Amino acid sequence: MKPKILTTLQTYDGPTFRADVLAGVTVAMVALPLSLAIAIASGASPAQGLVTAIVAGFLISLLGGSRVQIGGPTGAFIVVVYGVIADYGYDGLVLATLMAGVILLIGAFMRAGRLMRLVPEPVINGFTIGIAVIIATSQLKDLFGLSIATVPAEIFGKVEALWGVRDSTNIAALCIGVATMILIVTFRRLAPKLPGLIVAVAVTSALVAVMALSVDTIQSRFGDLPNSLPLPTLPEVSLARVSELLPSAFVIAFLAGIESLLSAMVADRMIGGHHRPNAELLSQGAANIGSSLFGGLPATGAIARTATNVRAGGKTPVAGLVHALTILIVMLIAAPLAGYLAMPALAGLLILTAWNMSEPHRWAGYLKERRSDQFLLVLTLVLTVVADLTVAIGVGVAVGLAMRLQRGDFPPSDWDVPSR
Repeated sequence: MKPKILTTLQTYDGPTFRADVLAGVTVAMVALPLSLAIAIASGASPAQGLVTAIVAGFLISLLGGSRVQIGGPTGAFIVVVYGVIADYGYDGLVLATLMAGVILLIGAFMRAGRLMRLVPEPVINGFTIGIAVIIATSQLKDLFGLSIATVPAEIFGKVEALWGVRDSTNIAALCIGVATMILIVTFRRLAPKLPGLIVAVAVTSALVAVMALSVDTIQSRFGDLPNSLPLPTLPEVSLARVSELLPSAFVIAFLAGIESLLSAMVADRMIGGHHRPNAELLSQGAANIGSSLFGGLPATGAIARTATNVRAGGKTPVAGLVHALTILIVMLIAAPLAGYLAMPALAGLLILTAWNMSEPHRWAGYLKERRSDQFLLVLTLVLTVVADLTVAIGVGVAVGLAMRLQRGDFPPSDWDVPSR
């Protein structure tokens, strides 16, 4: 469980530091609007997204088992976070996040990192696509600028409610959201090393301010963002509260563990390295405990931000530390500017994030897989969208493991993956 930063610093030099600083600043410009948008979509305040990116992002890089992993709030948590806040309030989410951190620490010390590979891949693919569907539909209100007080959480009720107020579509908001998506895609194709997310959102948000468009912004909806971190505090803990939040804590811990290890494996392929799975679980546990103490959201390794870090030239976990410190500096000196970011622009950003989460380039490959895997993927997807994430994961894993047992599809390497 030795953190990668201790290994990489043994041969650290000036050129590596310069590469890490440049990559860290670049990925911070990507993480900044994402953190704000994810927090808002989760039913939290934008400030809590920044706190999570700073505190959890720093701890994940400091203690993690990957050279280039970038951590923070991610789209995969939006569904479960929104549900916990709706059912138990924000203080319930903070306690659930703290409990999830403890669960991840226990998992790390029990060497559970290697066992994450037992989760069937169709289950992961199914609930990832399902989460993407939920995220995209949750952003339609802001993308179209619809006038509706509350939107039902249930997918069919949500679609029906939004369709009922379709006549209130704000054309200016829709144009800003669509323009943001077009700019993001354009920057991604023509200048992939440029932090296109922040540039696109900043350009369209500036148009809203300059042209005085009737479009919601972060400031108009949530007020001014704070320009400092809050003081750490312990959430109120009671046996009854712990008992009712335990299922949510396990879901948060599961998602944090799975997504961080998936992100670390993607990073391994990009840099030709090997991550330490149990160190990753340790860092995720510490990060979620740290985030909860500062009133933040659940956090994990972020695949898109990690890939951005690698493409920008990040070499060691120092890039992740720089990324977190850069967001802190922005909070300290430029928080009022973030208030001008337009809500339709952030909605467009999240819809594209959901599209990328679903990995459309892999859809054709799913059709070529065996029928049992296709069934498992669709089952998990449908349960994620129409039922509950806890149910989807529980049923998907149970059915998937039963199928593997029936096939005898448990190679020794799945049970005994050596820690690196």
